[in-house]
Amino acid sequence: QVQLAESGGGLVQAGGSLRLSCAASGSFKYNAVEWYRLAPGKQRALVAAVTSGGSAIYADSVKGRFTISRDNARNTAYLQMNSLKPEDTAVYFCRFTRLECSVTGCYDWGQGTQVTVSS
Repeated sequence: QVQLAESGGGLVQAGGSLRLSCAASGSFKYNAVEWYRLAPGKQRALVAAVTSGGSAIYADSVKGRFTISRDNARNTAYLQMNSLKPEDTAVYFCRFTRLECSVTGCYDWGQGTQVTVSS
């Protein structure tokens, strides 16, 4: 299984911004890219997703504040997070969906990056 390399998390004050990156190595080609988050005491939730063509969807809680994007040539995805709130505090994971499933599966996950927003 391919491990995606995430970066960009950290500690920020409410109202601040962070940009998460997620890079895939290897030879797989990918379709959809998604960002999820896991907050303490809550279930993992989809934050945003983007297709290979650039169509994006967002959770209601982040609409207008977060922007998902991707660089297909570099197999890299981004999550720009603005106007951060304490309730955005979570571990954020990226997931790439392979264009074709293999014996190792259909998805590749990042290792997770902690985002902490202080009030």
